[in-house]
Amino acid sequence: MSLRYICGVGKQLSFVGLTFYVLACSAQPDTVQKIITGRTNSAEQQQKPYVILISADGFRYDYAEKYGAKNLLALANSGVKAEAMIPSYPTVTFPNHYSIATGLYPSHHGLVNNYFYSPGRKQFYSMKDRQAVRDGTWYGGIPVWVLAEQQHMLSASFYWVGSEAAIKGIRPTYYYQYNEDIPIERRIQGVVDWLELPADRRPHLITFYIPEVDDAGHDYGPDAPETARAVKWVDSVVQKLYETVQATGLRVNFLFVSDHGMTNIETIHTLPMPAAVDTGKFYIPRGFELAALYAKNKKDIRPVYRKLKKQEKGFTAYLKTNMPSYLCYSKKDDHMNVIGDILLVPDWPRTFNFYSGHPDPGAHGFDPLRVKDMQAVFYAWGPDLKNIQIPAFENIHVYPVMARLLGLSYTHTIDGNAELADRIVK
Repeated sequence: MSLRYICGVGKQLSFVGLTFYVLACSAQPDTVQKIITGRTNSAEQQQKPYVILISADGFRYDYAEKYGAKNLLALANSGVKAEAMIPSYPTVTFPNHYSIATGLYPSHHGLVNNYFYSPGRKQFYSMKDRQAVRDGTWYGGIPVWVLAEQQHMLSASFYWVGSEAAIKGIRPTYYYQYNEDIPIERRIQGVVDWLELPADRRPHLITFYIPEVDDAGHDYGPDAPETARAVKWVDSVVQKLYETVQATGLRVNFLFVSDHGMTNIETIHTLPMPAAVDTGKFYIPRGFELAALYAKNKKDIRPVYRKLKKQEKGFTAYLKTNMPSYLCYSKKDDHMNVIGDILLVPDWPRTFNFYSGHPDPGAHGFDPLRVKDMQAVFYAWGPDLKNIQIPAFENIHVYPVMARLLGLSYTHTIDGNAELADRIVK
């Protein structure tokens, strides 16, 4: 997700891709806070607690113990410590951040990958395309910040997938466009500045995103000393944020999560485009741990699928209609009609590589129930949270926890349920 990672791509690029790369890496990021004026907390909402939702991208479920993140472990042991949090499939950044925010599986909220194609719109969605990222019509569901704003409770975002878009016509009252040029000290101070606003203008929900662990995991692998340093750095950042927020004296609850884990992959013997696929007949967005084929002519789906089944070696080919049901990633689940017609799933630790060069040593995107390294972290602490250790659970259940802590009601349908909230909220 991070711009540093986007601009660090080591693959050869086409002329069009190179042009985009140069423009993306040379553009000056927008570091100015955006404020939606004319909003205030209602008198009722001013009495509610506060929630800070922190995501450390790529922070695997076992990283805190593996690398001795003493501050995080102490905070988790004072509150809620889950064995793991199970991401939605595919285990990549945009779908899972948005699943945490909405309580919906990717197939239901519409962000089915970091890169995908919409046959109905005849458009590609890419996490690198700033226009698409900020276009609220791509996003289904009701993110928790929209839920809060609808009920006259202010929200703020120091980055989160979807927070730059007007979803249901609503953005957080305070937000930033994603960039990595704002130093972490300024981000922490920005959170405190929000919490020191007058009560009627003070956000009760704050999202806070940290990319460094994912960057290191991709570049060096999950077992590298560089990844260990990134984990310990995040540990210090969270402790500093916690201490600084505590000094405000407000009733603040913290949720520390990640979108997915990280695993070592085979970097030499990658999988090429199968011979059965005529690339001129399909739209094929970028994909390594999941390749999606969108047929330009639906008549080509069955013949190509039959050929692919005969060529399966190192991967499994599925029709959109016969994906394993537990993944919630099939035609019957596809509320926005954006899942590929044919899906190619590589056998871990191999990945597809339709480009030149070798992939980075660390990756994610695999089935989180088959590859445990894909599983994420969940810790929570604060005055309204119990001191309890719990088994692994799916990330779609975080939404009801946030709603409960903030005292927000919802009547729309989500995939998550209130069992986790019942278990961990006082």
